[in-house]
Amino acid sequence: MELHATNETSRLREVVLGLPWSMGHTPKLDETYDSKSYESVLKGIYPSEQDIVAEMGAFEAVLRKYGVKVYRPALVPDCNQVFSRDVGFVIDDKIIVSNIIPDRQEEIDAYGDIYRQIHYKNIYNLPETVHVEGGDVVLYDNYIFLGQYDFRDYPAVKTARTNHLALDYLKMIFPSKTIIPLNLRKSDTDPYEGILHLDCTFMPVGRGKAIIYKDGFMNPRDANHLVDLFGKENVFELTREEMYWMNSNVFSISEDVVVTEEHFTRLNDHLRNVWGMTVETVPYREISKMGGLLRCSTLPLRRD
Repeated sequence: MELHATNETSRLREVVLGLPWSMGHTPKLDETYDSKSYESVLKGIYPSEQDIVAEMGAFEAVLRKYGVKVYRPALVPDCNQVFSRDVGFVIDDKIIVSNIIPDRQEEIDAYGDIYRQIHYKNIYNLPETVHVEGGDVVLYDNYIFLGQYDFRDYPAVKTARTNHLALDYLKMIFPSKTIIPLNLRKSDTDPYEGILHLDCTFMPVGRGKAIIYKDGFMNPRDANHLVDLFGKENVFELTREEMYWMNSNVFSISEDVVVTEEHFTRLNDHLRNVWGMTVETVPYREISKMGGLLRCSTLPLRRD
């Protein structure tokens, strides 16, 4: 299997899509590991497997409509396998296997059949002390944007998934890339206050465009730096409510085609009528109640 990914928007050819089946029981509050799931359990609105199957089916249909080859991990009974982005990520011709939280180790094991199709020299297993999940890694050609939480209370924060050691490790593997660390606001219980991954507050789309929720960053200078990099006229700024519904967590099939959630009214209108993109909308609101959306459900293996 050939791997290739240098950005978020080049034509997608092959991707892993998570699984919606055999989700297991609804977690208890102390079993949740993100603020949206915490809120959903607390309010009794955690999604049903039936709804998750329907939503992922709609997303898969769009991917296949554009001729994308879709892989699926092996089924692990009674295990939530929706969010394949957390399990690993591809940069250039290498796949990095994430050190995800211990409760989710079974999810990585389910990718064995896929990894066996990749040359072993292109598979990187992180050292135990290096923590990074794919949602915190956003590619923009020669840039790698890295969401992180570089503070002393890192071990106590469930939603802190990427540490400062990830920056040094990625610099070692990709010495020619410019890696920009971005500290994210965190909350284990309030989805209006915390950002789980970088792709929940920032995402490049189209040609030199970006979606940004500026208040998702600990340091306002980081948000301003992103706006300066893309240019204010090329940035769509999200409101707090739009961030809550994860409007930045869209998924590009190409520079011209992006998959978004059907309720993203303001964003979808802007993508279509201001930036001239083809917007494929799918229902994904139930899945969002588990702390992820469209990009979170995917692991791109090959783009042009």
